[in-house]
Amino acid sequence: MKLQLNRNYKKEIEYDKRFNEAFRGGLSKEYLRSYEWKFICVYRKYQANIGTIWERFFRYRLKKLEQKTGFSFERNTSIGRGLIIGHRGTIVINGAAKFGSYFFITHGVTVGRDIRGKRAGVPTFGDRVCIRANSTVVGNVKIGNDVLIAPNTFVNFDVPDHSIVIGNPAKIIHRENATEGHIPEI
Repeated sequence: MKLQLNRNYKKEIEYDKRFNEAFRGGLSKEYLRSYEWKFICVYRKYQANIGTIWERFFRYRLKKLEQKTGFSFERNTSIGRGLIIGHRGTIVINGAAKFGSYFFITHGVTVGRDIRGKRAGVPTFGDRVCIRANSTVVGNVKIGNDVLIAPNTFVNFDVPDHSIVIGNPAKIIHRENATEGHIPEI
């Protein structure tokens, strides 16, 4: 293991800051002290230091924040640029799930693994995906680019690009710019 701290996280944190600022119309000092923002910063440091001695330190800090926030990313390091955690509350993300860039997630969301059948595995997400409160995405499914998963939606099937997924059982509504107003342009 390398002893030197990998500081490549600074650009990612700055990008996340601009992304959150565009979404929130500015960032207050209160938000910059929030657990949501602290978690994003420590997550980026952990992500940048996988394979170094610092990995353990940042994993420990994430675990401590997990106890305070309910956010559990289970050592997942695949979330691309632009992460918004909308609200404090339980969020569980399987460590093997894959994410693109520009990802918005809110409280009560589960991204998990299915252990049986044709969908055994974990989800893969494209870019510009928004998962709203109390939704669940499970199994070896592909969620396309520009997808909005509405609150209280259960998804265990592939979702094409430019879609809104709503309900339980879920249905897909095709819409260009499905995440407009949910995922900011920066």
